Amino acid sequence: MELDSEIKELDQERSNHSPWLERKSFRIVLISTFSALAIVLGYLLAFIPNIEIFTLTIFLSGFILGKRDGMIIGFLSSLIFCFFNPLGPSPLPLLAFQIIHYSITGLLGALLSGLLQKKRTFKVDDDLYKVSVMGIFAVIGALITLSFQIFSSLIYVLSYFGTISEFVPYFLTGALFTVVHIIGNTLGFIFILPGLIQLINKMLY
Repeated sequence: MELDSEIKELDQERSNHSPWLERKSFRIVLISTFSALAIVLGYLLAFIPNIEIFTLTIFLSGFILGKRDGMIIGFLSSLIFCFFNPLGPSPLPLLAFQIIHYSITGLLGALLSGLLQKKRTFKVDDDLYKVSVMGIFAVIGALITLSFQIFSSLIYVLSYFGTISEFVPYFLTGALFTVVHIIGNTLGFIFILPGLIQLINKMLY
């Protein structure tokens, strides 16, 4: 039984191993590609209120490339997109939060990937359109978006009004946009993210 268990673990390690990702030059290309893709997609949807796949793209990059590269992509793409936003650059306190938030988003993608790959039933070429996996993606997508809405609103209120007492009225005023943002990102994490992970994995592994 122990021998069978060791063989399964070795097979799992081989199935989750990509020689492409061991090449530094290739990783640099992927970091550049993911960063550019996130920025371009951000600009394309910038004029549609609270509908975006910027967050999903950064999370995806961390899921595929790991903690360090996911955070680098989150940092670079948010710095460029938020500073050169077509609707106007974010003020400094909000810009700093956005950079931190999206860097953490890349990290979360890597952490989830690591957790899933520790399970013997999970392989990189698995079908991710399973209720259990889609449920995890849905919860994470909703929480990431909700936390962004709450803390970005809080930082804006403190910067603009100088008091936290205005937070609740301000947040409730934009409640509809918050709900749209959460629903949009949650659906993206459920239906788009698993397919993109499978597609990229097939190219790399």
